[in-house]
Formats: sequence, structure tokens, C-alpha cells
Amino acid sequence: MLDTTFAALSDPTRRSILDLLAERDHSVGELVEQFPITQSAVSRHLNVLEQADLIERRREGQRRLCALRTGPLSEVDHWMERYRRMWTEKMKRLDKAVQKRKTR
Repeated sequence: MLDTTFAALSDPTRRSILDLLAERDHSVGELVEQFPITQSAVSRHLNVLEQADLIERRREGQRRLCALRTGPLSEVDHWMERYRRMWTEKMKRLDKAVQKRKTR
């Protein structure tokens, strides 16, 4: 699942779409208005995001709404936590070394 998620996140347009959906649900038309690309290109991006389970689409009357699904992003966050802890510790050690050097 992480491979599919990272592949979907590798494109800046798809990341921008997710940023918009993090604020609120959007119709496909609203998303198309946000990008200098065709509706079919936006639809292809939405298909990739949907296949990665990062969004869900639903109908409300005549509108097709897109909503963010956070499950895969939670998996990414969980996977990255190990590396976050490692880099936090490295930065703390670097900060201590810099502070020690300043006091000399």
C-alpha cells in the first residue's frame, strides 16, 4: 500500500489536489478551476488518487464531490515516524555540539 501511496504523492498536481481536499470537499469542476490543465487531465489525477485510496468520490445531485481519505496518509506517517525520531535525535546532538562550541 505504501508504494501506491507514494506513487500517487509523487506528482505535484496530485499533492495540490490533496491540499485543497484537506480544507473541504470539492466538486470535480471546482478542482478543474484550480489548475491550468484540462478536465480530462484532472480526472486522470483523481483516478490515481482514488486508486491509491487517498480520495473518495460521491454524487450529490448533479455534482460529483471528492473528499480526502486519511487512512493511507496515516500509514505513511506511521512509517515515517521511525525516521523522524532518528533525525530529531541527530539534530539534538548537532545542536548540543554547536552550543558547546559557542561557549568555548
